[in-house]
Amino acid sequence: MDVSNFDIQEILEGYRKQSFLPSEVVSAYLDVIQSENPKYNALMPVPTERVMETAKAWDARKNEMSRLPLFGVPVVLKDNFLVDGWKTTAGSKMLENYVAPYTATSVNRLEQAGAIVIAKANMDEFAMGSSSENSAYGVVRNPWDLTRVPGGSSGGSAAAVAAGLAPVALGTDTGGSIRQPASFCGIVGMKPTYGRVSRYGVIAFASSLDQVGPLTRTVWDSARMLEVMAGYHGRDATASRRVVPQFTDQLANVSLKNLKIGVCPDWQVNVDPEVDKALQESIALLKSEGARIVEIDLPNVKYAVSAYYLIAPSEASSNLGRYDGVHVGYSVTDASSGKSLYEANRGEGFGPEVKRRIMLGTYALSAGYYDAFYGRANEIRALIKQDFDGAFDLCDCILSPTAPTTAFGLGEKTKDPLQMYLSDIFTLPANLAGLPGISLPCGSGSNRLPIGLQFIGKPFDESLLFQVGQCFERLRGGFSGTTPREGSR
Repeated sequence: MDVSNFDIQEILEGYRKQSFLPSEVVSAYLDVIQSENPKYNALMPVPTERVMETAKAWDARKNEMSRLPLFGVPVVLKDNFLVDGWKTTAGSKMLENYVAPYTATSVNRLEQAGAIVIAKANMDEFAMGSSSENSAYGVVRNPWDLTRVPGGSSGGSAAAVAAGLAPVALGTDTGGSIRQPASFCGIVGMKPTYGRVSRYGVIAFASSLDQVGPLTRTVWDSARMLEVMAGYHGRDATASRRVVPQFTDQLANVSLKNLKIGVCPDWQVNVDPEVDKALQESIALLKSEGARIVEIDLPNVKYAVSAYYLIAPSEASSNLGRYDGVHVGYSVTDASSGKSLYEANRGEGFGPEVKRRIMLGTYALSAGYYDAFYGRANEIRALIKQDFDGAFDLCDCILSPTAPTTAFGLGEKTKDPLQMYLSDIFTLPANLAGLPGISLPCGSGSNRLPIGLQFIGKPFDESLLFQVGQCFERLRGGFSGTTPREGSR
């Protein structure tokens, strides 16, 4: 069975027609993973026996198919989601032997809806990175070109969906870590509003910025995943109590007529010419369907990168303080003193990028510098949110590129962290303002690498983003329908 081009709707339709059983679909994906994953290093080792036992159990529950919105749908999880009894490393040597004692809320809701977890995805260590080159378990490669990065930090999740190793995957987005990999891999990536999905059971990077979201082949699949996962959870103080719409029910007969889409020319500078060309072509398509393009001003987004790289490392410094090898994590056995034990545990357990951000964050939070750095960065954050609030008085959603370039080469930016950080210039502001954003494929460059387009919405207005995305997907075409495996270089 060739499952590499399936989306959720096709899988569900196959079950309804009794064309196959969950165990057959899962077995087919495991075969693809075994043969193809070594090229990409997108997925962590799979507990095949456990996965197949779960799939076979669903074979016997086919009478529940009509009431379960994700019945028998295979799902890949970024390796910072806890699943009871599964190893969860967060891409770090620090957690190389950690086995989760419970399951994340978002994953539990997917499983209750019938989804089957088939694998964990490789990732930048503790979600810190924009290229998936920072994992302790090796770099992830872009399925469209094996010499290129898939983006990060959810690069393994994005690469798995693009390469046909799974129909859908979960990622986390702290500064663009769902949307930027989606752009680089030519798929759909949704970052919901902060608080829309519970973070309980997800290993934290920066708690005021992290959000869970899906990576999929189609907008409909993204909407289905989010409507299942979202909603209040009592063990997450930041989870919203807002009612979660049935997003998929709102995708029929949608129109762009008179929709006001904001564009900020001053924000979109230093963009690769091919990315800008794809953006302008997309704007023309949207206008042809009746959308109105409105020029907006976001004067403070130019400070987003600077503010983010004070706020996020500061929160990371606090969150990662528990990983010392004494309470939690990797521990050496031959330290001569308590001081040398801590130094060795954290020095060997953490990789270079994580240590860089811990040091940045610790410095920004230190006595005498807190107000000048972390405090000032949060003032900028508030100004950025005000900019978006003002812009939404003029428009319904905001349009930008997802990333300023297509996927860059492996090793191209690892020696220049600032250049790496600038690859998230268009995604960071939505995280700082707590807004939802979706990345959609909008074309490809002369190197045939995918280009992504981003729509940013008002708080908790994911419904509009899905509707706009559905229209755009119909106009422009989404995922190509064939995996890039044969053309990978």
